Formats: sequence, structure tokens, C-alpha cells
Amino acid sequence: MNPELIALAEQVLAENRALGRRIALAESCTGGMVAAALTEIAGSSDVFDRGFVTYSNEAKMEMLGVSEDVIATFGAVSVAAAWAMALGVLKHSHADVAVSITGVAGPGGATTKKPVGMVVFARAIRGENPEMVVADTRQFGDLGRAEVRRQAALVALELLRP
Repeated sequence: MNPELIALAEQVLAENRALGRRIALAESCTGGMVAAALTEIAGSSDVFDRGFVTYSNEAKMEMLGVSEDVIATFGAVSVAAAWAMALGVLKHSHADVAVSITGVAGPGGATTKKPVGMVVFARAIRGENPEMVVADTRQFGDLGRAEVRRQAALVALELLRP
């Protein structure tokens, strides 16, 4: 496991533990990489509630309740999908904070509007107005599949920090 991911995961766990917060994830293009980094650390279960690897559109809809209309209208790699994924994590977990990740890691799957390296993130906090969900799109560029996924995992971990 990448040492930078592990170091950041340790910080995420320590900071959330200090606040008594539980965290959860929905990962698409990272395929569970963020959850793997968090669970690499012994004792993470007191902070990390669960992770959903929702790689397919069907998984996003079935596991997180993302509407078919959102996928059809905006696509799986969109602010709307990431927003719905983060809210779905809160609905289907005991977490206080949820982060979702969806993107195009490459080398295929890109379009003109959604190039390789485009990743969308969202963070939702239990009890906050759903309209206050933070969503962000990053353009990492065509760094290669492994590096796009690593960069996305680092951003997701930063979003899990208080």
C-alpha cells in the first residue's frame, strides 16, 4: 500500500476519533482503495463504519439509491451522481461523514466532456441540509490509471478530515 495514502489515512482516523465521528465511503473509480488504506491501520473499526464499492451504475442505484434519472441525465461521473452517492452512504450507514468518488481513471471510458483523469467527489455530513453537500470536480489529467486512482484516493482522504 502506498505510504502517502497510509500516512493520510492515519491522520483521518486520529482526527475523526478525537471528535467521536464515524466515517463511510462510496467508491467507484478507486475501487475500494480508500477503504483499503483506512483498514490497513489497526483499530480503524472504531472510526470507519463501512465502504461501498459501487463500480457499476446498477450498484450505485441498488446500494446507494442513486436515481436512474440522475445517471441517465448527468451520467455516473457527475456532481449530481457524486452528491446522490454521498447522501446514499449516510442513508445506508451509521456514519457521521460520508465521501463519494466517481470518475474516469482511464485509459478508456473518456468522452470530450469527461476526459481521462476527471474525478468528482462529494462530502455529506449527517444532520446537515442535503443542499449543503460539498461537491468538487478535479481534472488530474491522463496520468495513467494507477496514478489517477491514487490522486483520487488522496483527495477523498482529505475530504474525510474534519
